[in-house]
Formats: sequence, C-alpha cells, structure tokens
Amino acid sequence: MIEFGTLVLGIGAIVVAALGVIRIVQGPTSADRVLALDLFLTAAVALAIAAAIGTGRTVFLDVAIGLALLGFVGTIGWARLIDRAAQRSRPADDNVRSGGAKERRP
Repeated sequence: MIEFGTLVLGIGAIVVAALGVIRIVQGPTSADRVLALDLFLTAAVALAIAAAIGTGRTVFLDVAIGLALLGFVGTIGWARLIDRAAQRSRPADDNVRSGGAKERRP
C-alpha cells in the first residue's frame, strides 16, 4: 500500500511540474511565472518525500525541508521585486488622484 501511495505522489508531482511548464510558457504576467516556479518547487518537495518513503532514508526529508524553506524565501523575494517594479511603472498622476499624499515604503 505504501508503494502505491509513493507512486501516486510521484506521478502527481510530475503532473504538477507539467502544469508549471504550461504556466511559464503561457503566463501573461510575472506573477504567473513566479507561481509556476513555486509549483516546480512543490513538485521537488513531493519527489523528495516520495524518495524518502520509497528508500526509507530520512536524508531526503532534510532535503525536502530545505527546499521548502528556500522556496518560501525565494517566493517572498520575487514578490517584493515584482511589487517594486509595479510601483516604479505607475504613472506620475497617481499621486495627484490620491490627494497629494505619497506613501513611502522602506
């Protein structure tokens, strides 16, 4: 039964990675592409867990935890980068519409 679950987990991870490829190719925005990269990372974590279950070695769980932490930090970094790029590309008249109050971010 565990072998069947591991097989389903592996196939599911491959399907998720394929969907990520489609989103990277078709994604009209940067946020879509970042989400696709996050899907790749999720698939990698799932494959590492499947490898840990299949082989019985816990070292793959350490790899999965490291990938999950790296993915979280990477996604936050990409989100901040996209947010800052969007702020720079806004027209200058946004400040006029908001009553002259300009919001500053650190």
